[in-house]
Formats: sequence, C-alpha cells, structure tokens
Amino acid sequence: MLSLTTDYATVDRGNPSPYLRRIADAGFTHVHWCHHWNTDFVYSRPEIEQIGRWLDEYGLKLLDLHASVGPEKNWYSANEWERQAGVELVQNRLEMTARLGGDAIVMHYPKEPGNEPLRRSLDELAPVARACGVRIALENGSFDAVEPLLAAYPSDYVGLCYDCGHGNLIPDGLERLDRVKDRLLVVHLHDNDGTSDQHNLMFSGTVDWPRLARILAHSAYAKPISSESNMGRSGITNETEFLAKAYAAVTRLDEMVQKER
Repeated sequence: MLSLTTDYATVDRGNPSPYLRRIADAGFTHVHWCHHWNTDFVYSRPEIEQIGRWLDEYGLKLLDLHASVGPEKNWYSANEWERQAGVELVQNRLEMTARLGGDAIVMHYPKEPGNEPLRRSLDELAPVARACGVRIALENGSFDAVEPLLAAYPSDYVGLCYDCGHGNLIPDGLERLDRVKDRLLVVHLHDNDGTSDQHNLMFSGTVDWPRLARILAHSAYAKPISSESNMGRSGITNETEFLAKAYAAVTRLDEMVQKER
C-alpha cells in the first residue's frame, strides 16, 4: 500500500478526477489530499460525495488530508473574525476527512512559539476532531513551536506531520524527529539539496533516507509510505514517466522501512 499527493502535477485546483485516475493507474492505493491546501475554499457536501465516488471508482483510499490556512480564514490570526473563520475552515476539513475515511489532517501554524490565537483554536476544535475521529497533525515548520504544542495536547488529538523536505533544511531535522517519533501521524516525503523546499523525487537529493527509514520503522507511524513529490522541479514533463519514478521511489523506501522493522 503506497500513497501519493493529489497535487503531484502542481495543480491543486479544479477537477481532480484525471489526476486520481493516473495515480491509481500508476499503482498507488492511497492519496494524500492536497488540493486547496492554502486557500479559503470550503468543500460542500456534493463535492465531497463526488470525490468519494471517484476514489471508489479508481480503487483509491484517502490516507490523510492537507487542511488549509487560507489568506483570509486563518486559524491563528490575531483578528478574531479571521480566526473564527479559520476554525470553521479547519472544521470543514475535519468533517471532509471523516466522510472520506481518512484519519488525520495536516495543519500549518506560526513558526514562533506561544501563539495564543492558535491555542484557542486548538481548544475549540478538540470536540469536533474527536467527534469526527480525525486527529490534527502539525507540520514541522518549526520544531521549537510544535514541541510545546505536542506537550500541551494529548496524542489522541494532536500529533506531528514530518515533512522531510523541511527537515532537510536544518542540521538537526532527523534528530528532532527522533525525539517525538511517538507522536508521528502523517509524513510528507520528498527530497531536496538542502538549500530550499523543492519537493523533488525521493532519493534524488540529500535527505538521509537510511536514517529516516530507521526512525519511521520505530515510530508511531504505521500507515502507507506517502510521497509529496511533484513534477515542478523534477525535469520530467511526462506524467506517466514521473508517476512511474515516484512509485519506484516510494516502493524503495517502503522496503527499507519494512527491513528495519
């Protein structure tokens, strides 16, 4: 069982059906929903139901979902009306994930620790998340900011999304992951050269994949390996070729993780 992000072709708006079909044709069994991940877009019931029909038609399952901090609906905004709108946006994604069978949403947050509007939003969303059976995975934009949040909220509600592209931009990314690997809920796996967040194919840059495989094997993460690579900087213009290479890379890492277990 292997997963790929729905915006692998750097398209995160419009009709997702052709991309879902190609993901399935490439052999993937799951998707990480990444459409509208940084917009104010609210999914309606008919849209969610149609996505469910497409997933069924193509034999795919929703693994998890990248929820949104929009430009106006922002769950950590100091403006209360924007924060409340942001909470409603996150609630929309929690309910969407539950309807489609996923178990976690990924959220961005301020890099500076101690954001009080964010704490209020997390407090307000806790009963919604528990009712949906969906947890919130905070992405590692800043370990200094996320570690206090992991300490403040229980593991049945808040955990970590480890983005190894972000982790590769700091000298101790994997060390910081290792400290909190028991809270790992979601993975964003891709590669870069250590200078910027490039979302390249796995095993094409400088991420320490053997070490990451060992950490994953002994972490709380037990779901399919999930790639967030995309075509943007890969140099590959043919989708079929890109998807085949992405599938081979995810398979390679899955085998490494299984061997470490």
